[in-house]
Amino acid sequence: MTTLPASVRLDTTGPLPMLHVDGPEGWAVVSLHGAHVTAWGAHGQPPALWLSSVSRFDAESAIRGGIPLCFPWFGPLADHPEAPRHGFARTALWTLDGAEDDGADVTVRLSLRDSDQTRASAWPHAFSAVCTVVVGTRLTVALEVTNTGDQPFRYEEALHTYLAVTDVTTTEVTGLEDVPYVDKTADGAERPGDPDALRLTGETDRIYPGALKPVMVVDAGGRWTQVTKRGSASTVVWNPWQEGARATADIDDDGWTTMLCVEAANVGPAAIELAPG
Repeated sequence: MTTLPASVRLDTTGPLPMLHVDGPEGWAVVSLHGAHVTAWGAHGQPPALWLSSVSRFDAESAIRGGIPLCFPWFGPLADHPEAPRHGFARTALWTLDGAEDDGADVTVRLSLRDSDQTRASAWPHAFSAVCTVVVGTRLTVALEVTNTGDQPFRYEEALHTYLAVTDVTTTEVTGLEDVPYVDKTADGAERPGDPDALRLTGETDRIYPGALKPVMVVDAGGRWTQVTKRGSASTVVWNPWQEGARATADIDDDGWTTMLCVEAANVGPAAIELAPG
């Protein structure tokens, strides 16, 4: 049994096991289902992450909102229509390895390893994945993958972060100026980078390969949220807009207006080839 500091409480009374973190500088809720941060905020500030009011919370479904962890593939898996979208990690039960409170930040570590179920899937490789969540005045989420087999493998990953915004139609995104992108709403058409800050005017699903700089989300409600990353070679920006939200069972009809996904990722050409060891 893992010993937890007083600032971390494991709740197993609900449909999914949840860690409630109440640290010196910030708070969070982390589900062992998917190693999924469902909520986070600095003390005295409103929640920074969006969570769908109609999200499913069951062992078979991915939680809608917060920070879903996509691994070992992103989106649909080519030639495998039966495979779950965005991989199996976000619906797997992760192991709680430990937690520490250093008086400023609280750190939680969770892990996932290959199993009979994953080895029988379309991605049968031997692996170990560790997700580290650091909760304080800022939130840090890290994913480290090790190839524990004897053959190299290729994988994709993304931290599918849903940021809470006052109104996505008046939100501005900076840091992606002049970066070419792949437009998934136009069958993957390659677009030149825009010289100006991004303002969403409709359904948006963009992959920015080679986007390395921090991204700032400027909310008309007065919040500035910076997304910085390390070890990520692509950034994804997504919002389903009105029609997409209405077609998605676990997003309420107006939910799209108060969320914006800005995702640190290694997807497509930026997928990682990992040697054993």
